[in-house]
Order: sequence, then C-alpha cells, then structure tokens
Amino acid sequence: RQSEADHAAGLNPPRIPAAGSIEKLQRAILDNLTWQMDHDRKTTGLKALQGKIWADAYHRGAIKGHVYDDVVPALQRWTDAGRSIYIYSSGSVHAQKLLFGHSVAGDLLPFFKGHYDTRIGSKKDAPSYAGIAADIGCMPGEIRFLTDSLAEAQAASAAGVSVILSIRPGTAPLPEGHGFETITSFDQAP
Repeated sequence: RQSEADHAAGLNPPRIPAAGSIEKLQRAILDNLTWQMDHDRKTTGLKALQGKIWADAYHRGAIKGHVYDDVVPALQRWTDAGRSIYIYSSGSVHAQKLLFGHSVAGDLLPFFKGHYDTRIGSKKDAPSYAGIAADIGCMPGEIRFLTDSLAEAQAASAAGVSVILSIRPGTAPLPEGHGFETITSFDQAP
C-alpha cells in the first residue's frame, strides 16, 4: 500500500507487484525499502520493520543506543525539577524503547512518561503537536520541544509549542533569522 501511495503521489518508488515468485517479491520489497531509506522516508511501515531488526540486535547485545554525554544529567535535572519528559520521534515507539532501554548509559526508560511516533502524524505537521498536547492533557504552550530539525521546529511552533533547536555535529545548517532559540548541549536547556 505504501508503494502504491508513493507512486500515486508521483514519487516514483520501486513498485511491489501484487503477485509473483517469492524471489521476485523479495527483490521488489528490498528495492522499495532501500529506496525509502535512500530518500530518508519516515513511513510507519519502514520504521516498524527497522524496529524489528533492531530489537534482535539490541536483545543480543550486538548494539547499544547512542546518547550524548549531556543527555543523562539533563534527564535527571528535568526529572528532579518535576518535569514530565516525552519522546516524539520518527522512529517507532518500539524502536525508541529499544534505543533508550539499551543505551550506552544504561536503561533510560524510567525517565520518560510516554512516547510518540508517526502514528500521531508527521513531525512536520502542526496538528501532530496539538494531538500530543491533547493526549498528554495540556495546552501546547506548556510543552517545550527540543529538535534538530527546522521543519519540525516550525510545525511545533505553529501549533503553539515552545521550541528549542539543538545543534549537534552533523546537524543541517540553519538559515539566518530562523527565529528559534538554539543550544549546542542539553546542559544549556532549561
């Protein structure tokens, strides 16, 4: 269905036929998944599949979730201050729990009150942030959202959410006059 929806939208992905040999279907699915990853697609199906692959690797101890050194002290500081911490990621909730439950800093899941993924909507669409606020039971203006994406910052801000842009190594350059507070470390986040 994703392949057909992408094709109908003019994105020209590799098509997955409705029938054929197992080998032909496997090749078409692999080609489509590779295309989605090459185009940095954030589709729910792709993220769910990646989550299943990662689950095996996390449970075997083959991989651990990376977090910057400033993350755990910030999570502790925010928790000690009585703040509720949620994650909204293009990665599935399952993948979020794997990464933070098997991080290089240990199990960080106790810090989080909840998790959101693309099932609530695209991170580039303002209604997604309003939906999270409603689900949490607060007004959008009561939420502070940290992100490294200008498009996400703009969408969250349009929903009335307070935004801070986190600039880390490898973050896409920001245009002048973007209008958002920026930090380079969670040590700087209130």
